Amino acid sequence: MNVLIVEDEKALTTEMELFLGSNNYLCETCYDGRSASEKIATNLYDFILIDLGLPDYDGLDLLKEAKKYNPEAACIILTARAEVNDRIKGLDLGADDYLPKPFSLLELQSRMQAITRRKFGLKNSTVTLGEFVVDLTNRAISHKGTEVSSITKKEFDLVAYMLLHKNRTLTRSQLSEHIWGSVVNDDYDSNYIDAHIKNIRKKLNAYGSADWLETVRGLGYRINLNA
Repeated sequence: MNVLIVEDEKALTTEMELFLGSNNYLCETCYDGRSASEKIATNLYDFILIDLGLPDYDGLDLLKEAKKYNPEAACIILTARAEVNDRIKGLDLGADDYLPKPFSLLELQSRMQAITRRKFGLKNSTVTLGEFVVDLTNRAISHKGTEVSSITKKEFDLVAYMLLHKNRTLTRSQLSEHIWGSVVNDDYDSNYIDAHIKNIRKKLNAYGSADWLETVRGLGYRINLNA
């Protein structure tokens, strides 16, 4: 998932970027509101983490822009401000959560995972697909209690992202942008994405039927929970 970190404390920004990156998030960083405003207006993100105390921008104004240009993004306010009114204003403007500084990176990750479950209607972090179980927290796929250990990190990311958008067809460009952080061109995307899907199917089918992973001809792929 793509994350924009807007934070003027460079040491904290680096810590968040390294930690989230190690947990398979694709991070971009901004140290000021002006550059963040430009990114928010031109790029799509899954999460936007906004420090309220930016040197050149009101964080609440940036939140307004995020909700306008990135309406699908989940926004988390990072603040050292003690005023309850600032937090209320942020939540009223559409922020999904807030974290008072200093905060634990593990708590940040936990809150992001909780927001993701809420956003995509998941009651918990494990989802059953036929004879398979996908554990989003522990990043594992198992079949009748046996882990499919051959699944790579990126292959799991593909399954997890399609699972979050269950029953919805995702194009190759959408999959590429959210998993690799870039959009592949039309001449290359077929082999690039299709090869990964083929490998996933081969590995899963060695354990059992994965008919829930469907190809939608001419469009892309989807996970069909009704299969």
